[in-house]
Amino acid sequence: MMKLKIALTVGSALIVASCAKNPDAIAPTPAPMSAYSGLSCDELNTQLLNTNTQLNNLFAEQKQAVTGDALGVFLIGVPLSSLSGADKEGLIAQRKGEKQAIEARIRETGCKSPYLPG
Repeated sequence: MMKLKIALTVGSALIVASCAKNPDAIAPTPAPMSAYSGLSCDELNTQLLNTNTQLNNLFAEQKQAVTGDALGVFLIGVPLSSLSGADKEGLIAQRKGEKQAIEARIRETGCKSPYLPG
């Protein structure tokens, strides 16, 4: 009986751990600021706008994956979205890192940008 409880606990933990993360909880993957050296202020702002657009789209997809995983785990005990490739965690982490690098480069060069926070 004790082994069954342990197996169920471990199994439950594995299922929950394999669920898609909320996009706000995904940490950025560091990206080199040097990748954006040599770009003009206009090019940096265009790059930041494109990255923000991609992030917004990925956030929407990830939120659907989170919902799908929660529903799948509730109904059949399996995080379907994560298993089907709908989890965008890696791409979100990458784009978040790129965004940070672009923003740092904009600040370093003294460029004006309507896309920088506050």
